[in-house]
Amino acid sequence: MQTLQNIQHPVILFDGVCNLCNSSVQKVIKHDPERKFRYASLQGQLGQEVLQHFHLPATQFNSFLLLQNGKLFTKSTAALKVMKQMSGGWKWLYYPLMIIPPFIRNFFYDIIARNRYKWFGKQEACWLPTPELKTLFYD
Repeated sequence: MQTLQNIQHPVILFDGVCNLCNSSVQKVIKHDPERKFRYASLQGQLGQEVLQHFHLPATQFNSFLLLQNGKLFTKSTAALKVMKQMSGGWKWLYYPLMIIPPFIRNFFYDIIARNRYKWFGKQEACWLPTPELKTLFYD
């Protein structure tokens, strides 16, 4: 069992069957040449441990989560904190978007989260990374 205290890299937790979530993870991988991030599906062992540890529902996977330095960031804040650490122009979106109050950002985030399967589709099983990328993923 992975203990949360032993995690040294920021971990992105995502809905493993959501097409939007999977494409977002692939975008982060593409713009993370230093390989700072690690990844785990919310349905997997580490994802379930994080949800339990932070007292979040273990069967609702409608939030993108970032576990970094023992803190858990959710929804738009998690996405923006990831964007800030990506290469290219992504980090420049952090500052103007972060000044928008979270309740406004998360209002739009929640609309997308509720409709993500309808708008972007859903897979029958979690996306599997290529053998080269497998070391970046938990469970």
